[in-house]
Amino acid sequence: MDLVTIRENTEGEYSGLEHEVVPGVVENLKIITRQASENVVRYAFEFAKRNNRKRITCGHKAGVMKLGDGCFLDVFREIGKEYKGIIIEEKQVDTLCTKLAKNPEDMDVMVMPNLYGDIISDLCAGLIGGLGLTASGNIGKDCAVYEAVHGTAPDIEGKGIANPTALLLSACMMLHDMGFNNEAHQIENAVSNVFAEAKWLTGDLGGKATTNEFVRAVLDKIE
Repeated sequence: MDLVTIRENTEGEYSGLEHEVVPGVVENLKIITRQASENVVRYAFEFAKRNNRKRITCGHKAGVMKLGDGCFLDVFREIGKEYKGIIIEEKQVDTLCTKLAKNPEDMDVMVMPNLYGDIISDLCAGLIGGLGLTASGNIGKDCAVYEAVHGTAPDIEGKGIANPTALLLSACMMLHDMGFNNEAHQIENAVSNVFAEAKWLTGDLGGKATTNEFVRAVLDKIE
């Protein structure tokens, strides 16, 4: 499997605009703007073009949320017309989940609003072994932050059992974006070789290696 999830990360249901109308009734406002949609959709197409990706799938629920998700989908269709060499497709997000569960190898690049991207990215992580394996980056116009997709794990702090793969690969994303492609490839290849050897896997993958042992194994394989 080789697929990429690109999500809008500033609005949608995560805008924080919610309140209790009357006791027991909560209203949550979903914000979709054309500008934010254009930003993330344009980034997705440029990413696909830059990395020789052939297909982009828009995940949405415009069949129900005709205005909100409809705005996102309209932007996707408009921008997609500018990229003739890329196949574009649209899938309701629940259908997309089914597709990923059954035939993830058929997917390539996916772009979607905030909440859907949060769910889909974790689903994809589960397909390959868990959140300890997937890298992520928060990409803005002026800066970028790269981090393991799982965030913090205070419950296992100091135990030496965390899988460092996601953090290592997030660093590789950063190196690629900074132009240090050779260095990034060295780390990526070393991580792949450690997994192929299957001797220094952490507990989440059925192994017994500590975090430090895994990292040392990776370092030993960097030429």
